[in-house]
Amino acid sequence: MGRLLGLGHTHLMRNSAIGVEKESLRVNREGSIAQTPHPAVLGATLTHPYITTDYSEALTEFITPPFHQISEVLDFLRDAQQFVYQHLDDEYLWATSMPCVVAGETSIPVAEYGISNAGRMKHVYRLGLGYRYGRVMQVIAGVHFNYSFPPEFWTVYSELEGNRLPMQDFISESYMALIRNLQRFGWLIPYLFGASPAICKSFLGNAPTRLQEFNENTYYEPYATSLRMGDIGYQNNKENEHGIKADYDSLSAYIDSLTCAINTPCAACEAIGVVVDGEYRQLNANILQIENEYYSTIRPKQLLKGNEKPTLALRRRGIAYVELRSLDVNAYDPLDINERQLYFLECFLLFCLLHQSPAISADERLAIDDNELRAAHRGRDPNLKLVRGSGPIPLREWAAELLQEMQPVCELLDQGSSGTPYCAALAEQQRKVADPALTPSARMLADMRDRGEGFYHFARRMSEIHQHFFNNLPLSELRERYFRELAQKSIEDQKALEAADEISFPEYLQRYFAQS
Repeated sequence: MGRLLGLGHTHLMRNSAIGVEKESLRVNREGSIAQTPHPAVLGATLTHPYITTDYSEALTEFITPPFHQISEVLDFLRDAQQFVYQHLDDEYLWATSMPCVVAGETSIPVAEYGISNAGRMKHVYRLGLGYRYGRVMQVIAGVHFNYSFPPEFWTVYSELEGNRLPMQDFISESYMALIRNLQRFGWLIPYLFGASPAICKSFLGNAPTRLQEFNENTYYEPYATSLRMGDIGYQNNKENEHGIKADYDSLSAYIDSLTCAINTPCAACEAIGVVVDGEYRQLNANILQIENEYYSTIRPKQLLKGNEKPTLALRRRGIAYVELRSLDVNAYDPLDINERQLYFLECFLLFCLLHQSPAISADERLAIDDNELRAAHRGRDPNLKLVRGSGPIPLREWAAELLQEMQPVCELLDQGSSGTPYCAALAEQQRKVADPALTPSARMLADMRDRGEGFYHFARRMSEIHQHFFNNLPLSELRERYFRELAQKSIEDQKALEAADEISFPEYLQRYFAQS
């Protein structure tokens, strides 16, 4: 790490590619999940590059293009949400990760993507998730941070490391080292940015829970940071049963482990059935239907060509960028993420890349999973200890050490910036470690207590504040025309896809999974 930091290349990170994906649940005036379809005026969700849906027709997803500047990412995200708000009819976007007023599984409409084979595959995959894990689990919203280092960085870093591999192989294995460290230190994300310490009782229905009662409509845990990332969230609960776990020792090991899961039959999934009474319930009856079903806090990614399988794209062209997936929706910012978070995350990823990153042993894998759950459920507990190496360490002590080690990384990044935004972002996180009351999760519970609110009333109030923010922002005529034209083009592109289909859906699936 020191060799790179000592060079002081002010240009080294200037062309990093930064992007955000943000999910927002569309709700009606009562805060219940909207039963209306995705507004047609926004475009076709199958083919729109920036405004689409995730699991549910009501779970709107905003995707920014990759930008070199954090300010550009946030400007695009703001304008996309403002455009959507112009076309919502007596609905608004929920300001928290956890949903509320959930009237059971049938109240969650699964996203539709048209009649093309590609559209049907996306829909059936989501049906399968519902059968396997329940629909309620799928409408938890999150924020994803996409990041890639610039080519000039890899040139310098490769020379410093004395690399003898082909450049793309070196890049891919460096990203895998980053991913291993992100998992080791990833508990820091829910501590610093977790914003789901409480949930609506309707989320659990009548299921038993160990959560405490906050009031008549809210469960919580006193020291929780991100229940979304805890054991009530969407996890791969078949891992222990089947022994399938993603292997992060190398890119090829990762690809092989996911490929094995996609090709291995699962008795519980076979019991669901693939085609029942002539209707598809899932894409297949294997442990994973496709790669995306495997939940992880960070994923290696490659841009897909056509209908290419993600693992095949990774095998052919290596890793292009990483996707950090453990961020809660930030109810205290109308964009649901802010500039200081993004500056810190960029520094955190560079730190994870430069830090020594050995393979993850079986014992360390158990510790990583346990640390994540502890930080999610009890992260602000002053007595909480995590597992590091062979022994326990207080979370706040380990967090302080990591943030101190990140200081020179922030100073390097600030060399190419106006002012010191990276060091300022780091200092803000250090204050949260020193005083847990400054974390979003603590602020949220304090606000609820001070106002006598349960989770529903807090989330609804913050959602209405965000709605007011967007409805009172001017959207430039140029940007409005841009999104209108994108919407129209997406509709035309979806129609073209539907017209071009020449094979049946079963044959389409057979060809898709036969790719090698």
